[in-house]
Amino acid sequence: MEWLNGASYWHWWVLGLILIILEVFSPGAFFLWLGVSAGVVGFVLLLIPSMGWEYQLLLFAVFSVVSIALWYLVLKRHPTKTDQPRLNRRGEQYVDRVFTLESPIVNGLGKIRVDDTTWKITGMDCPAATKVRVVGVDGVVLKIEII
Repeated sequence: MEWLNGASYWHWWVLGLILIILEVFSPGAFFLWLGVSAGVVGFVLLLIPSMGWEYQLLLFAVFSVVSIALWYLVLKRHPTKTDQPRLNRRGEQYVDRVFTLESPIVNGLGKIRVDDTTWKITGMDCPAATKVRVVGVDGVVLKIEII
């Protein structure tokens, strides 16, 4: 750990730059906030050059956790708008589609053939050949209503 004693502000800035460049090659915004945190530690070290490496690492850890948590909260309150909100949510892509049952729904449970896949469904009991509409998804189970 001797090499950490010689770390200066520009070492942290270089680390921050490397982490931000890594962000380009990874999904999400994880490395971005680690890079920003390294930059902040570099700035603090510029102001307080005698700071020990233990405190530098502690500051980096605290800034990293806080910045990632704040970003998560901002993203949760203001989600990214998209023109395809059901993308990669296969079950939700079937909401509002109408299908004809090949087998009856008994005791609220049944199965339905959707394109090339069989899905479990829940809804009111009804005979085969009934037209139903998918109104929701609960995990891997489609919720239907009779038309």
